[in-house]
Amino acid sequence: MRPLVIIKGAGDLATGVAYRLYQCGIDVVMTEISRPLVVRRKVAFAEAVHDGTATVEGITASLAFSAEHACELLDGRIIPVLVDPEAKVIKIMRPQVVIDARVAKRNMGTTMDEAPLVIGLGPGFTAGQDVHAVIETCRGHRLGRVIYSGGAIPNTGNPGNVGGYTVERLLRAPVEGVVMTTRAIGDQVEKGEVVAIVENTPVCAQISGLLRGMIREGVRVPQGTKIGDTDPRKDAEWDTISDKALAVGGGVLEAVFNFMAKPGKTWPQPGSLKTNEEIITG
Repeated sequence: MRPLVIIKGAGDLATGVAYRLYQCGIDVVMTEISRPLVVRRKVAFAEAVHDGTATVEGITASLAFSAEHACELLDGRIIPVLVDPEAKVIKIMRPQVVIDARVAKRNMGTTMDEAPLVIGLGPGFTAGQDVHAVIETCRGHRLGRVIYSGGAIPNTGNPGNVGGYTVERLLRAPVEGVVMTTRAIGDQVEKGEVVAIVENTPVCAQISGLLRGMIREGVRVPQGTKIGDTDPRKDAEWDTISDKALAVGGGVLEAVFNFMAKPGKTWPQPGSLKTNEEIITG
């Protein structure tokens, strides 16, 4: 019986984690909000919420409408994505592992009692208190390391250095409003070029490079929201999982197998899906 992992979030980082787990034969279910604000959409299973399905590096995810439907998809080796912002499906499916991959820089309610093994990605979690393990998400020497006591590097508010650039890589909404795009993911853009428009206000690339990510057109966003990502590297790719996401996914795998390597540890056998009455009565 393959272990079941539920991942909160289905953005590009969560997708890298799901990819690593899937490739090791582990069943994965993902949860998302109804209107995901994903920038690296071409490598995010969150796109299944909008399009019904999403395929990343040969692995397909599909929108699921219930826990039962999710089980059917798992039987076909398809990753289910449920619109379930509060991850209520955890109480129904009773996974062996829960991973909070929403990268909100704070804990949005994840607790150690949600599964035998609970993992948090990035700052906002404390291993030994609210989760069993934390995975470092900050670019640099510690990226992907597993923390079994304490937390990740605190959020600095600045993105990691890529090709000598940090904040210059990001495209942010200058005002609140609906995003209209003028360039597409995968395009080469020049510094100063208009790549999007938010409520008649142009958004210009701050550096030249590959437009690696762009939020879905027609989405309304608050001022300051990240809506795009320019990669200055000559070997940059837009349609493959990032080195960062794969490193974080490798850390998750270590935490999972470290749990299994402890004396006397075995995966608890998943039971049948809980009914609504069982959830209410505990």
